[in-house]
Amino acid sequence: MKENEIIDAHIHLDQYNDNEFLDFMEKARAVHCKRLIAVGSNLLSCKRTLELSRRYEEVIPAFGFHPEQKLPETEEMDELFSFMTKNINEICAIGEVGLPTYLKLDDPNLNLFPYIEILNRFLHFGLKWDKPIALHAVYNEAETVCDLLVEKNIKKAHFHWFKGNMSTMKRMANRGYMISVTPEVVYREKIQEIAQYYPLELFMVETDGPWPFLDRFVGRRTHPEMIHESIQTIAHLKRMNVDYVYNQIYKNTEAFYSI
Repeated sequence: MKENEIIDAHIHLDQYNDNEFLDFMEKARAVHCKRLIAVGSNLLSCKRTLELSRRYEEVIPAFGFHPEQKLPETEEMDELFSFMTKNINEICAIGEVGLPTYLKLDDPNLNLFPYIEILNRFLHFGLKWDKPIALHAVYNEAETVCDLLVEKNIKKAHFHWFKGNMSTMKRMANRGYMISVTPEVVYREKIQEIAQYYPLELFMVETDGPWPFLDRFVGRRTHPEMIHESIQTIAHLKRMNVDYVYNQIYKNTEAFYSI
């Protein structure tokens, strides 16, 4: 493996349009992005993600239902799980799944029980098919998610773009759960503190594209090329050799997602 090779551990490729996709992939290859873990957000998203993975060998799909949206009808969820089962050998993980953060902020009275029920269904599915879980559990809800993971003895969990507190972080690290950071690590102090604390052996990098970023990234379409700036920042924060950090993060992601 070349020292500067990268894997985007969490990206919504289905949200990039067809007109930009060829250029997107050419540029990804140019910046040595070898794999993109493309997460699905609902049934249509998963179908689009699977189609992209069949066109581009770099795209590795994961199927799930993003919790920051209206609860699905039972029929839609049944169809999603049927689709997941039919294509189980083509996916690397169950995701993106989790519990809502921002919906709860907008509506403090939001009933989380149906979201927990849906997440439990995905966790059981992951256990059945021995697939890791890619999680949306950003702040305090990560504690609830940890409880569910421990209850079911799920060992392979990835908390993407985690921004929670130190006690939850310690719990996650003790359980061997992975986290990933976005290009926010370049400029946001909170994310830098997480990067300094969390063990490198449990670390991945992502873009969460096409989510846009601030600071030096303003006006730039989110792309895996930004990961190089993230890794250089992580190496600086951890006072580690940058080539070593590139290599370790790549190996972490490769092993976690079995790619």
